[in-house]
Amino acid sequence: MNQNLYALLAGKFPQNDAVAIETAGGAKFTYGDLARIVAHYAGHIRALGVKPGDRVAVQVEKSPEALFLYLACLKSGATYLPLNSAYQEGEVDYFLGDAEPSIFVYQPRSAAWAATVCEKRGIAHRYLLPTDREVVDLQQIRASWHENAMKAAPMLDIEQRNDNDLAAILYTSGTTGRSKGAMITHGNLSSNAQTLHATWGFKSGDVLLHALPLFHVHGLFVACHTALLNGSKMIFHEKFDARAAIEALPRATVFMGVPTMYVRLLAEPAFTTVACRTIRLFISGSAPLLAETFHAFSERTGHTILERYGMTETGMITSNPLDGDRRGGTVGLPLPGVSVRVVNDEGKSCVANEVGHLQVSGPNVLPGYWRLPEKNKDEFTADGYFKTGDMGKIDVDGYVSIVGRSKDLVISGGYNVYPKEIEMLIDEMEGVAESAVIGLPHPDFGEAVAAVVVLKPGGAQPSEAGVITALKGKLAAFKVPKRVFIVVDLPRNAMGKVQKNELRKQYASTFSVTPR
Repeated sequence: MNQNLYALLAGKFPQNDAVAIETAGGAKFTYGDLARIVAHYAGHIRALGVKPGDRVAVQVEKSPEALFLYLACLKSGATYLPLNSAYQEGEVDYFLGDAEPSIFVYQPRSAAWAATVCEKRGIAHRYLLPTDREVVDLQQIRASWHENAMKAAPMLDIEQRNDNDLAAILYTSGTTGRSKGAMITHGNLSSNAQTLHATWGFKSGDVLLHALPLFHVHGLFVACHTALLNGSKMIFHEKFDARAAIEALPRATVFMGVPTMYVRLLAEPAFTTVACRTIRLFISGSAPLLAETFHAFSERTGHTILERYGMTETGMITSNPLDGDRRGGTVGLPLPGVSVRVVNDEGKSCVANEVGHLQVSGPNVLPGYWRLPEKNKDEFTADGYFKTGDMGKIDVDGYVSIVGRSKDLVISGGYNVYPKEIEMLIDEMEGVAESAVIGLPHPDFGEAVAAVVVLKPGGAQPSEAGVITALKGKLAAFKVPKRVFIVVDLPRNAMGKVQKNELRKQYASTFSVTPR
């Protein structure tokens, strides 16, 4: 039996002219169109000499073609490497150097440096993949992935893959500042897709309003896999816009979003019970949902948001029930086949409602990080549980709550931000002695990145605006601090470690939100 994820998905595609994707602009792709285009894309990948397991790096804006390229990588056995479209040259250069892909497919705004980076990293093939709204010239069209791939002979078979073969590598930053490539297998993705499809009750006639990015687990794996496995139509919005989403909601039955999206929907007077009349399920994840948002949403719409919890390394771990008590402030119950436990600092099991380190085991959990064998030893317990780095508790009914993060992670608008990466850049600036980057409560993003900076005496005196401006050219926008506080010194404990918890308390009201 072929355990290629694409074989699982394609086996569920409708045989009629059912629509797979409908764009905000009105373009429609049937499941037949999807399968035909994916076959050409996969044929092109194979014709370029890409072998099963070889990496294909992709940094593009969201489009139907971007999804087709991902599916083509699955079909051909290539390992898909999605990169945030906001990443800058230096960030992408590191990923390409570490993953060593055979192909780099990029967006128009990366064209200025794509060739240089590819030559530096020895990447033989590079192609452009613009969206319909991105203007490109004739020369760029000739370098277009789609134009070239559609001329290739279609790949009619599906590459034989096993559950433990790699399907994707997703980079997630480490607290040391070095990004780690989470190796995700076909078995990880297949098991999670089937579990979520059943847990969330997908059924004939469901339509997903898809307003999430495609370089992220939430939008690419959770949303797309459940919809494709159901043979559902996806209404594709390239970017989330609250008003556009409200207009599209009556044509959908399921919506998946991050807390920021729900906050922005609630800010629109047009977001009413009438706008939500066809929706059977609102799902939230990628960041904690504030209790006030949970309750305000219920009062406004009559719908109770279903909050779930997952990670890049594990896919989804828990979910509040489809039928049953969806408890605000919790991320629900462990998914079928997934084992979740909470242990203390000594590794002993915690009692109900006792806070400890959250660990998880199951077919959804990654086998390890790309080319980091020593790191992998530290990430798993002796009995095979993955250490999530999150602090949590489990109540007497089995509901899991996330109360903090032992790894110094900030989640802003659903995106992971690791302070060390930003601190390293700030500390290199002239006039800076040291810095501490923290996350602060924010009404829109859940958490906002902020930096607390100590200056060297005399000499250059960088300002808040100067620090922010300097970082904008080096980091994705969601990583750039929204505030920079200049201080005399940083609070430390007896061992000399910076007490970031004290900084969070001191600046907690910066964006006028009370922490949950």
